Amino acid sequence: MEGLSLKDIVELTVTGINSRGEGVARHRGFTVFVPGALPGDRVQAQVISLKKNYGRALLQSLLEPSPRRVSPPCPLFGECGACQLLHLDYAAQLEYKRELVRQALDRIAGLPEVPVLPVVGMERPLAYRNKAQLPVARQGDQVVAGFYALRSHRIVDCSGCLLQHPLNNAALEAVREAVGELNIPLYDEATGRGQLRYVVARTSWSREELILVLVTAGSRLHRSEELVGLLRERLPALKGVVQNINRSRGNYAFGPENRLLFGRDRLTEELLGLTFQLSPQAFFQVNPLQTEVLYRLAREAASLSGKERVLDLFCGVGTIALVMAGEAGQVVGVEVNDAAVEDARRNARLNGITNAVFRCGDAAAVAEELAEAGETFDVVVLDPPRKGCEGRLLEKIPELKPQRMVYVSCNPSTLARDLKILAGQGYRAHYVQPVDMFPHTCHVETVVLMSRTKN
Repeated sequence: MEGLSLKDIVELTVTGINSRGEGVARHRGFTVFVPGALPGDRVQAQVISLKKNYGRALLQSLLEPSPRRVSPPCPLFGECGACQLLHLDYAAQLEYKRELVRQALDRIAGLPEVPVLPVVGMERPLAYRNKAQLPVARQGDQVVAGFYALRSHRIVDCSGCLLQHPLNNAALEAVREAVGELNIPLYDEATGRGQLRYVVARTSWSREELILVLVTAGSRLHRSEELVGLLRERLPALKGVVQNINRSRGNYAFGPENRLLFGRDRLTEELLGLTFQLSPQAFFQVNPLQTEVLYRLAREAASLSGKERVLDLFCGVGTIALVMAGEAGQVVGVEVNDAAVEDARRNARLNGITNAVFRCGDAAAVAEELAEAGETFDVVVLDPPRKGCEGRLLEKIPELKPQRMVYVSCNPSTLARDLKILAGQGYRAHYVQPVDMFPHTCHVETVVLMSRTKN
């Protein structure tokens, strides 16, 4: 950091973007991250922090814009922390995400030879989110619901979010208005007082229906009947309102208890010709259009002929398992969340699928149990959370003797780490296919095909 001090204002030429969407520049060989800057920008920035190997600077002025820079269509861009890339041309966003995956494979996995295919993008990359999960608070006389500002817990009110389905936006506006009119006490994170903490809107794209979840700090919800009445009047698509009770002081949205206040507590969605019913906390991909793309790619990678035995680890509500069941001999789904397993079993019955079974348990523990029982599978599907797979799970997979594996990942770094381990166990990655599930953010989903190269 020679020649660089806190509060210095420096001129920088940005050459890349990191995994958080921050511009990457060099000052006399020292790396500086600049939020909001893009490759090709020449900027003036003020240094706000210095570490041993890098610093961070706030953009002060844009001296020369990148040719890939566009005017962000949202007035909250730069304040709201939800969209990091709204100022970058969409074609350039896809290039950036492909490069993120390629760099992770090279730097973390040591697998630069694995082909990373062009990212599958969206024709219209807006209004794609089927779920809005937002904290609510009172700021002065206003009820606000929105995303947290960058690096803070200050809520930025997000009316008419460009990434949300219009029904979600309508629902959030209706909640704001009704909560304000009824003077419902809102939760204060600092004091732990108040009632309403989060509002969660979930929309079915296929049916144009809406379910609302109101997360409260305790069992009481002031004037709940009147609140539900106002919401029903203002939201014709509303099919159910659920109260979720979360007594914890942490910032995790959901608690363990649900109470049905109106209508039904399940949302029905259709995907690749199948019908899914989702309980209030069930995980379901937030971009239905791209989810169909992702799951088609996963099914194609599995290369099923109708006879294979498939193990789907981290199966959630059974989406991938049931999509593959029609082309497999048997599918076994494993999921640690018992409510999701019940949803998966219900979804199998709903679709008349009899060759899919679901087990509740930790993926590593179940894989170990299956291996000890001598069970084998032709294909293993992995779709873990962002933290990736546990080492003990990856160690057990070879004992199940799959000839092919399909790894669906939402985190290039943990994907690369796990591919390196699996390569050491005799599984070769043939390709990585990124899919843009989350346009205008730094996130990217991938499908990887692997096959066994040694016994």
